[in-house]
Amino acid sequence: GAEVVFSVDCTKLKDYFLPEERVFDCIYFNFPHCGRKAGIVKNRELLAHFFHSCAEVLTEEGEVHVALCNGQGGTPADQPRREWHNSWQIVAVAAGAGFILSNIHPFKAETIHGYKCTGYRSQDKSFCVEGALNHIFTRSTPLPYFKPMICKTELESQKVSFRVPQVLVDKINRGFLELNSNHPVRTVKEKLTAELSQAFPLQNIDDCPFLLHRGHLNGVCHSRIFWIIPSPEETPSTEEMSNGLANAVLFSHVDFCSDTHKNGWVNAQEGCNVSEQYYLRPSLLPIAQAIIQRGAFLPGTLHVLSGPVFRKCLITPYSMPVFHEMVFTCAVNRGTENSCIEILARNIKTSVHSLQQAVSGFKLNINLHEATSFETSELNDFAAFESQFSKIQYFICVEIDTPGSCEKGSCVGIITHYELGSSELVVVFASLNLDLLTMLICGISDWRMLWTSDARFISQFPGGQLRLFKSFSLYPPSYVHDVSFWVPDGEQFDEVAFHTIAREVSGETVIALQLIDSFQQPETGRKSLCYRLTFQSCDKALSRQEVAEMQL
Repeated sequence: GAEVVFSVDCTKLKDYFLPEERVFDCIYFNFPHCGRKAGIVKNRELLAHFFHSCAEVLTEEGEVHVALCNGQGGTPADQPRREWHNSWQIVAVAAGAGFILSNIHPFKAETIHGYKCTGYRSQDKSFCVEGALNHIFTRSTPLPYFKPMICKTELESQKVSFRVPQVLVDKINRGFLELNSNHPVRTVKEKLTAELSQAFPLQNIDDCPFLLHRGHLNGVCHSRIFWIIPSPEETPSTEEMSNGLANAVLFSHVDFCSDTHKNGWVNAQEGCNVSEQYYLRPSLLPIAQAIIQRGAFLPGTLHVLSGPVFRKCLITPYSMPVFHEMVFTCAVNRGTENSCIEILARNIKTSVHSLQQAVSGFKLNINLHEATSFETSELNDFAAFESQFSKIQYFICVEIDTPGSCEKGSCVGIITHYELGSSELVVVFASLNLDLLTMLICGISDWRMLWTSDARFISQFPGGQLRLFKSFSLYPPSYVHDVSFWVPDGEQFDEVAFHTIAREVSGETVIALQLIDSFQQPETGRKSLCYRLTFQSCDKALSRQEVAEMQL
């Protein structure tokens, strides 16, 4: 009952089928080859044209199966693995046509009824398929190109509109913690809250709905903050703001202060003091401290705040410019704070254990480490930044099967306390990085995956169930570029700002940014820096050409 078509050019598939027939669910290409001793480069070109051809006739949910001999593909699944330049580089080639490698398994000719491996050097004789692999590709969601976005909010009973920093456009107002969300970050938050409610009277505080704040941040490195400048241009129309889009110029590190127009929207003018500046909240700890200071709490009750926070940071595997923070605060009688910390830590530990055991077989060890046992250089970005807001007593660390050693990326929370003025009360604070905790529980190796728009991520957590995550993009290709530049005379180079530019331009596809050389001209004293950038996407097809354009 099948139709067989002969002499089909695999690089021009659409030419051989009518438009209504160009909707294939699966396209198989077993052991492609240009014939005779074609060489690696020509076979890569063959695959490139083939994948572009597939994109024109494949359904949105379709698959492309390509079987290659052992070593040809150039992925870690090949054993032994060839050097990259000596392989067909199939994942990078497929990325050029918008495909990602979603599965890979051994090719077993004996399981396919009637199949015979022939065609060795264009002859009717078999060739070796021992160790051959079947590569299964699916369509990638396209790389996003976000227009500038305008948000509106109220701050201290005043209407404020602001342009979202470009690096955060796809991460603002995602609603991961809302009631109808199945996102694993929300599930972890709800499970933790339920567990802690067994040990403490618990009250959720809806006191931090606003992302935008105004004022001065004491003790915090200002280069790490997303400063927001209300637009000095004409206030956008309601339609523009409801669409969330407007043609905009982005401003940063300029001192503006507010000036309220007759329509109630805040615009900006230059020349104000720092107390009038706006910024995206970098932590919920100051909000929790403010609640305590104004007496809006019940002694002995555990008050819970949660929401996204924003901070500029260097590009490292555990540094996130946005993540969901969960803060617990409890006022207890002086002398009982250590007991409160012990109970709080024990219940957090029990909660994480129960969550993790339901997800996977490996074991997570949760430990409380005294802050004095750490050097600042040993802390991950989350812990180091939190240390700016308060003197931390303990770090909550997660170790995977290696108790006793706290890895740099494994600090998921902090605990601190301080005396409440002349009162007999002592306030205990605990802060958790929900995103990092979710990654460790569900086996998610890349924080960017939490923010993907690809439905294949959230579909792995139906009804908010926590499961061990299985990546739908295997062995993504990486590309290395260098950039060097002169540092302007007399200026301090802001490395965090440079990393933020790399995040913005690349759409978070730069995964490493390393200073590899510096040079100072003896005669003039001018200084130049050379950085190495590594590009890689965890969820989307990323081609060599797209990376070259980002680098420019």
